Parts: sequence; C-alpha cells; structure tokens
Amino acid sequence: MRCGPHPQGSDCCMSLTSTVCSRSPQDRKSPQRNRAVCCTWPFCATPGEDVCKPVEEPRRPPTLQEIRQKIDSYNSREKNCLSMKLSEDGTYTGFIKVHLKLRRPVTVPAGIRPQSIYDAIKEVNLAATTDKRTSFYLPLDAIKQLHISSTTTVSEVIQGLLKKFMVVDNPQKFALFKRIHKDGQVLFQKLSVADCPLYLRLLAGPDTDVLSFVLKENETGEVEWDAFSIPELQNFLTILEKEEQDKIQQVQRKYNKFRQKLEEALRESQGKPG
Repeated sequence: MRCGPHPQGSDCCMSLTSTVCSRSPQDRKSPQRNRAVCCTWPFCATPGEDVCKPVEEPRRPPTLQEIRQKIDSYNSREKNCLSMKLSEDGTYTGFIKVHLKLRRPVTVPAGIRPQSIYDAIKEVNLAATTDKRTSFYLPLDAIKQLHISSTTTVSEVIQGLLKKFMVVDNPQKFALFKRIHKDGQVLFQKLSVADCPLYLRLLAGPDTDVLSFVLKENETGEVEWDAFSIPELQNFLTILEKEEQDKIQQVQRKYNKFRQKLEEALRESQGKPG
C-alpha cells in the first residue's frame, strides 16, 4: 500500500494496523486487518472503500494458442453480443465498460454542442474551437462502453474517455482503477498507465461482478495546486462556499425544530396547574 501525506501534513493512510505491506502470513489471512482508507483532498476516496496495491509477480506473455483458448472461453460466456475477436497477428479487440465516479467538476469548452458522428469520423476537436471554459459535474456512476484492442493502454483509455466527454483537464488528474470483490469486500486497485485493460478483462471473464473498471480522480498523495487553472481554483472555492451554506442551513433547521418543540411544550404547560 502506498499512500502520500495529507495536504495539511497528517498521514492520510488510516490503516487498522501499524504496517500495511509487510505482514506475517497470519495477518494476511484476515481480510478485516487489511482494510485501509486513503484520501487526498480534493480528490478523496469514498470512506469505506479499500484502495490496495498488491505486489504482483511478473508473468510470462501468453502464447497465441493460450490467447485463442481464453478468447473462445470468454465468448462462450458472453451474453451481450460483446465478444472478442482475434487477429492473425495475435492482437485482439473487444469491449470494456468504465464506471465514472468523479466527485469533482470537470472543465469543458463553453457553448459547444455535443460531438456528432460526423465529428467523430473526421476526428474534429471541438474543444480547440473556443478558448472559453466552464465546469460541471459528470453524472456520478455513469457507464461508458469502449471498443479497444489488446494493445490499448490505460493512458489511452483515459484520454479517449476525456475526449468523448470533451473534458479539457489534464489527463494526469485522472486514474483508472479495477474494482474486484474479495472476501466479501470491494477493493479498488489503481492501474498503471501502461496496463492493458482488455487483457485484464479477458483474464477475469465477462462477469462485471468479478472485475469492473472505474475512472476516478488521481490520488497523487499531495495536491499539486499549480496544475489547476485560475477558473478551476475559483470553482473549488464556490463549491466549498455552497457546502458551507448547506451545512449552516442544516444546523439552523435542526435548532428551529428544537425551538418549536420547546415553545409548544411551554404553551401547554402554562394551561396546567403547577
């Protein structure tokens, strides 16, 4: 597990044990003792989510025959007509689904219409047609389906997703995670930019309950404020002010209810003998 320091100086990796990566075999048998929550404001992991980075042993590249067998097995279990296709050179193509879990606004060109099929075919970059920018929230947990090849890297997947949604933020602000279920827990593992998601999909099979991909804010350990533009920083302040006002209103409503109940109790007690 690798976690960076919190911007305010406190350690942001809150593990239930004093050590995370070096454990005895007895410790590794207990999934509850492996839980940790890491966050880097303003890009925070959701409380309760486990973010892990296990040490993986190097694997030998699969042979063409092994790939063909895995693809045949995959396609026999795929029920949504999203099969993989093997090429003569040993590469293959297929589909992955990416869940968007972005909790902060993204920057997009202002006043630009959505990309049409014509624009996509001609590879028209609509973002380059204007210098005006605006920020908005992408739908939380929206799902985007991508058709990629076995050589498509995580970095290319992130760039492709940002292009589809016309997001002009630096791709390094985002990271692709694989979400797996293990021992009754949901674990998130950050993928390297050089990893190939379709190969991971092939190994796991078509069941998205076994493995799914999630796009989240990049947990860099320390917020690099210089990477944000002035409008983005101003937008963060606007969001904080709105959250502050919401909290103030919640507290006011809470104590207004208390006041009303006290006043009602006082009125009722006035008509009763002491």
